[in-house]
Amino acid sequence: MVAATPVSPVPVAPAGLTNRAKRFVACEGIRVARQDIERHRDAWIEHGVPAAEVDRAVAFEDRWGGLALPSAPFYESGPRVLGADVPEGSASEGWWIPAGDCRYSMAYGSLIGPGGEFGIHGYHWAPLHASTEGWVESLALACHARRWAKTITRITGEAVGSLDLEGYEPVPEVQGLTDTWWRGKDSLIALYRGVAVGMDRPGCLEAHVYGGLDQWGLHGG
Repeated sequence: MVAATPVSPVPVAPAGLTNRAKRFVACEGIRVARQDIERHRDAWIEHGVPAAEVDRAVAFEDRWGGLALPSAPFYESGPRVLGADVPEGSASEGWWIPAGDCRYSMAYGSLIGPGGEFGIHGYHWAPLHASTEGWVESLALACHARRWAKTITRITGEAVGSLDLEGYEPVPEVQGLTDTWWRGKDSLIALYRGVAVGMDRPGCLEAHVYGGLDQWGLHGG
């Protein structure tokens, strides 16, 4: 029997991330052994999962499997360790891939959508970012902003709708869908809408305003 190759606990970030996100993955993440999804292929296909969806799960596991990152400021149940499991769905509705076990027992889980979106599903599907890269970029930006901001303001519920975003531009690398990040002249704003959409609870809207940022604080990567 050949011994398994040891897994380095220091992760190497997948290609395509910003330098800020690469630093975040290397400094804040750890890497554990990932699953061998291929061994489930025949069983999953036998139970009705299309081969293309198995291929998607394998690709996700190859790219992200075994990567553990700190949770988002708003999502306490972000995946403990990124990793694919059996796809679920149908030909009519599309297919979703579990993106890893939640940190706690929550009423929603993290999934990869039919178009590769990273999101959560509770009562409804809420695609947070256009890809897993966007989710990781959002985690990295939150970590960076917390470190460099002079002030951090938390806004909840109906007050989120009153935020004035004039003069702000979307931060493109987070690929925001339900959740978005906005960059102004000296501040960053993170809008978290995922729980409000996925759990049908408008009161769960939340925004974090990171103020007093210089150019490094605004970009940093």
